[in-house]
Amino acid sequence: MIQTAQQLAKQVGLTTACAVLKVARSSVYRARQPQAKSAVRSQSARALSAAEREVVRQTLDSERFMDCAPREVHATLLDEGTYLCSPSTMYRVLAEHDEVRERRDQVRRPAYRAPELLATGPREVWSWDITQLRGAAKWQYFYLYVMLDIFSRYVVGWLLVEQQSGELAKLFIRETCDKHHIRPEQLTLHADRGGPMLAKPVTLLMADLGITESHSRPQVSNDNPFSEAQFKTMKYRPDYPDRFGCLADARTWAQSFFAWYNNEHHHSGIGYMTPAAVHSGDAARVFARRQQVLQRAYAAHPERFVKGLPTPPPLPTEVWINPPKSANDAVAAEAVEPVGNPQHRAGLSTTPQPLIPQGASPINQHTSIRL
Repeated sequence: MIQTAQQLAKQVGLTTACAVLKVARSSVYRARQPQAKSAVRSQSARALSAAEREVVRQTLDSERFMDCAPREVHATLLDEGTYLCSPSTMYRVLAEHDEVRERRDQVRRPAYRAPELLATGPREVWSWDITQLRGAAKWQYFYLYVMLDIFSRYVVGWLLVEQQSGELAKLFIRETCDKHHIRPEQLTLHADRGGPMLAKPVTLLMADLGITESHSRPQVSNDNPFSEAQFKTMKYRPDYPDRFGCLADARTWAQSFFAWYNNEHHHSGIGYMTPAAVHSGDAARVFARRQQVLQRAYAAHPERFVKGLPTPPPLPTEVWINPPKSANDAVAAEAVEPVGNPQHRAGLSTTPQPLIPQGASPINQHTSIRL
């Protein structure tokens, strides 16, 4: 391309030629400069000959010294009255043949596959996690278990206790699933890799209830984004105390918070609907009512809406944890190793599912186990 620019420059000028061919003029100027010949580096008179370097390599690779460091070999040969070369030269000889490496056992961490979970309606994928609430005394903590429906952001259950264990997690999951009438093969339950999440009682309960178990990759908090975001919303509330006086005090605050979060909080991720509206299937009616309000406002003052008739934020049709990079990747992932709800495993359908609850669970209730 530079040669073409030089030839064209003879006819139309360098500036025009570079603009047409989209070549930087500095590149043409640089090509015109005479290329300096690379200096041939002469071998030092102190350097080992090829035969001597081969003797060094054979000595280092011998059965006697194959597991020894060059400095150890150097010292051993000196004690025996032999000098081949310095330890640094030994390293250079080994490096020429790619024989310098760490021989000790290194940590080799397995490659974990990112969980890809899809929810196209409520009661398909739940996410749960545990957070600490500070007590009145130093080093005193209460443990808040929270289970969240990722499609509606509805808190389907919570548990506040003074300790965390696999047995309490088992009780929490069973009570929440019974309350919402979860059927076998209906639900995928996602969590991180904390102790209670990986406890044997929890794993056995999942198998008994027919729940698909999913876990985040180690030390990847982004694999459980909805629970982490819910905890941030909770702890950034203006009335969130720095410390709770006792367990009963913490439970009283949690009751009022989750009632607000489910029934009053307008969540940006679900079209500024309340989680209860989306979870119960009432979101479509609320959306239509909002649209009527906007239509009346537009009819009264159309000049104020420069982009035409406004519409409310759209309702969610699908929610992903780690969406695939492309449609082909999702199909391939489903064929190799399905993850998620067996009825909607890593699917790509964008058809909205009817927001009708699968059970008779009241929309303004949440599980609160008293232990």
